[in-house]
Amino acid sequence: MFERTFLVLGRALLSVIFLLSGAGKIMHWQGTAAGIAHTGWPAANLLVAISIIIEIGGGLMLLFGVKVRYAAVVIAAWLVPVTITFHNFWAFKGQPAFEGQLINFLKNLAIMGGLLVAAAYSASARRAATAGAQP
Repeated sequence: MFERTFLVLGRALLSVIFLLSGAGKIMHWQGTAAGIAHTGWPAANLLVAISIIIEIGGGLMLLFGVKVRYAAVVIAAWLVPVTITFHNFWAFKGQPAFEGQLINFLKNLAIMGGLLVAAAYSASARRAATAGAQP
């Protein structure tokens, strides 16, 4: 019983940051697009739209337990370029922003880890259910 409760709670907690971030991007579309353009990435508006789809769509999938493995892997993969581009702490060495960027970089690594655990657990739970065993 605890296992199922922790799984649902864990997915819900993972989803919060993506749902809020996606909603924030909708409300601040131009500022988000300007931030992306400032990094040198092309098609900033398209990237904002893709980010919103991944964050809100993936966040809802995590929250409701729908295709968790796929949602978790897509979000984790999406976080790789986002983390490297927007939390490049190494570019701030000796500056006040260094610590904040390092913390955000490490936070994203931890979130990626949680997403990969969710993806792996979802896959193993499916195999166990198919085999008639308990996960």
